[in-house]
Amino acid sequence: MSEGWGTLARLCLVNAAIGGLAALPVNLFNRLMTVELALPALLPGLLVALHYGVQLTRPMWGHRSDAKGGRTPFILGGMTVVGAGVLGAAWGIGVAEASVTTALAIWVVSYAAIGLGVGAAGTSFLALLASASGPRKGGVATLAWLFLIAGAIAASIGTGIALEPYSPERLVNVVAVVVFIAVLLCVLATWRVERDATYAPSATDKPLREALRATWDDPIARRFTGFVFLSILAFYLSELIFEPFAGHVHGLSPEDSTKLSGGKDGAALMGMIGAGIMSHFGRGTLRFWAVVGCVLSAAGLLGLGAGLPLTPSTVVLGLGNGLFVVGAVGSMMQLAAAHARATGTRMGVFGAAQAVAAGLAGLVATGMLDLSRMILPDAAAYGVVFTLEAALFLVAAIVAARVMQAPQMNDATLVPGE
Repeated sequence: MSEGWGTLARLCLVNAAIGGLAALPVNLFNRLMTVELALPALLPGLLVALHYGVQLTRPMWGHRSDAKGGRTPFILGGMTVVGAGVLGAAWGIGVAEASVTTALAIWVVSYAAIGLGVGAAGTSFLALLASASGPRKGGVATLAWLFLIAGAIAASIGTGIALEPYSPERLVNVVAVVVFIAVLLCVLATWRVERDATYAPSATDKPLREALRATWDDPIARRFTGFVFLSILAFYLSELIFEPFAGHVHGLSPEDSTKLSGGKDGAALMGMIGAGIMSHFGRGTLRFWAVVGCVLSAAGLLGLGAGLPLTPSTVVLGLGNGLFVVGAVGSMMQLAAAHARATGTRMGVFGAAQAVAAGLAGLVATGMLDLSRMILPDAAAYGVVFTLEAALFLVAAIVAARVMQAPQMNDATLVPGE
């Protein structure tokens, strides 16, 4: 038995909360460290890499929720830890004006907490959603990511407006309100969902190592994990440098660059909605949207790097990102839910591959940017990174066409090509 769309939409408020809190360290805090505090771009890159590195625990959290036969405690506990980490990171911004060393210690603890919390909450949420959605994996995956992007938009634009005029003290106060709202949304989203459900997962007695081995021995899951790593590496390369790019090259203030980032997420939201509507009427498969999304994302990045108008290039990038997510995440949920007693473990494996790729992307992008800025003007230095990302997106499009090879990629079983 599966839940109705109303309950599924309420459950997806968890993803909105995750998206809202995760957007702040990757976008706003990164910009404040790089521009306002004049710290090397590699520093926030390392911190975000730490946040993603800690998410290697995702298979463990997924397996524990499989073993306990319930996801809600892991969702609520994880989101509480995320909120504490985000608030600590915001506090560290103000501390850095007096002592970067002290701030660095605060940031390390805070970003590690963010990674642990997102790993526990995000993996358990996706496993619960896969169980609750029945056969409607493609549509529900789109719904979940619409909420994720909507949460990021609301947090980015709302925080940008509330930060005017900017000060470190105001930053902490605004972030505290955002954290409170996010945790409250998660409580409302998960209220009685598992208690009243007839699909609650049966607790597995399989040890973690054995569960991981079983997942990796599945050739379909193994190939798809490789695709997730490559595509997410391309997807996240611009995340840590987009707002600094808006500040260094286009002279935007923190408030305006945060709003521009929200606008990019808004374009992604429109892409997801468009793909969802077209898929509903039989126009486009998951494979098609993944390939087209990668190509459009590459076009937007090449526009940014070539100095084309900022807003149109940003919209094309966001639109492509949205189409890509529909294809990739819809397939991820389909594969994870194929094994009911190991849904959490499989989602954890895919999530771990995503986290490693995202963390590596941050290090590559920020490290390359710092080196490029030593020998090139700002615009050209950012152009180097954007061009690399565009090339990776085009490679990911080719890989998607092979790995997701199937006549129809909607809610059918995923059959990767050889």
